[in-house]
Amino acid sequence: MTATRPTVEDRPGAPELSTTIRNPATGAVAGEVAWTDPGEVPAIAARLREAQREWEQRGPEGRAKVLARFAVWMGEHREEIERLLIAETGKSAVDAAQEVPLIAMITSYYVKTMAKALQPETRPASLPFLSMKKVTVHFRPRALVGIIAPWNYPVANALMDAIGALAAGCSVLLKPSERTPLTAEVLLRGWRESGGPDVLALAQGARAVSEAVIDVADFIQFTGSSATGVKVMERAARRLTPVSLELGGKDPMIVCEDADIALAANAAVWGAMFNAGQTCVSVERVYVLESVYDQFVEAVVQAVNNLEMGAGEGHHFGSLIDESQVAVTERHVADALAKGAKALTGGSRPAGSGNFYPATVLVDVDHSMLCMTEETFGPTLPIMKVPNVAEAVRLANDSPYGLSASVFSRDVDRARDIALQLDCGAVNINDVITNLMCTTAPMGGWKMSGIGARFGGADGMRKFCRQETVVAPRTSVGGGLTYYNGSLKMAKRTNKLLAKMALARPRKLLK
Repeated sequence: MTATRPTVEDRPGAPELSTTIRNPATGAVAGEVAWTDPGEVPAIAARLREAQREWEQRGPEGRAKVLARFAVWMGEHREEIERLLIAETGKSAVDAAQEVPLIAMITSYYVKTMAKALQPETRPASLPFLSMKKVTVHFRPRALVGIIAPWNYPVANALMDAIGALAAGCSVLLKPSERTPLTAEVLLRGWRESGGPDVLALAQGARAVSEAVIDVADFIQFTGSSATGVKVMERAARRLTPVSLELGGKDPMIVCEDADIALAANAAVWGAMFNAGQTCVSVERVYVLESVYDQFVEAVVQAVNNLEMGAGEGHHFGSLIDESQVAVTERHVADALAKGAKALTGGSRPAGSGNFYPATVLVDVDHSMLCMTEETFGPTLPIMKVPNVAEAVRLANDSPYGLSASVFSRDVDRARDIALQLDCGAVNINDVITNLMCTTAPMGGWKMSGIGARFGGADGMRKFCRQETVVAPRTSVGGGLTYYNGSLKMAKRTNKLLAKMALARPRKLLK
């Protein structure tokens, strides 16, 4: 991919206009990206707003056909997309292969349900007296949705919200991570080749571009760290722009004494090491009942020892995104070891090039250690022995984060009871991460893990809409019983009747 603008060398003293993106696993050139001048963002937004009018008028059925063609295009260009994913992220091939199918699944669901989800809803009268009115709620798309996406899933995190916004009838201004900007360029090309109108555009860059996007959008969807999420919300508040924030996590797993240990161990390893641990809902800490602790740890170590680390084909997980992410992982592991933990696998960065860190299993850990309290976002799996479920729940909730969690027990009813004691947005029973596949359910965090939710069935599209209520008379008579042109005596009688009807139900309940 070549830049469409001159590089900084062409204009000495000017801001950088393009950058070479390199593979974090090998250092090889992945491509060139042209950065967006923040001053150009308002003009981009104006074009998107103009195009949005026609896009909304197509209706759900018309938009669904375009989205369906886009999904098919991604399926037909999957190999190209995945090669670029590996080149700019250092992912393994098996991890890169997860993204396009997820977006295809999400798109398939929306094209099937969007017409029903977006049609106006009639609401019943709150009191019999008001049944003379017909109440209808309309879902009208916000003209421009700004999406600020992270680097860990350049396809999935760019499109899982964009598809819902486009289905709702909005235009979308996507700001990919400056660490992984190349995949978004291919996705935009695919949208255009699928016959998509100019309701999807990119703004490439870092903080200044993100701020420009926030300043022009009608709704902001941000996925990233909790610290940055706070800054996004503060800036959006200047214009009272609504936001949905999916932020950091420190997801716990609880393994009960009656769990299928082989299943739990393999789930923990995959949940912790998938995408080199760079997943918002990674398994970041495990609490195991003491009676099965040794068995669980042994099974985890055996599974980890079978993993192959490396980018591309033939490997289970790849590199971290850059040196800064390696440094966080190293710091958390070093802190744990200094405070008495043991590394049963990994534990130090390997020699050689690339931003790799080995799958590291830590035991003898506690909440004095960073690996149990701060988000690592790396391939680590700290395991803590606990005496009972109550202590496991207490420790799981002892966190500023609350994104998701998992509980393993052969007794599903018991696991469900435990799940409802956990302070987080989702809990997987006898599995990990799969709540991301449940498009009918909301995916959002509690506490410092975010505000709002993505997906949630119809809400996955309605969140990008404004709700407009239309109250119309069921006959041509209309209202007027309390207008000033009536007598004061009539107004008094009407208000007395209203109060009597409104209090009838509460009085009945108190009898």
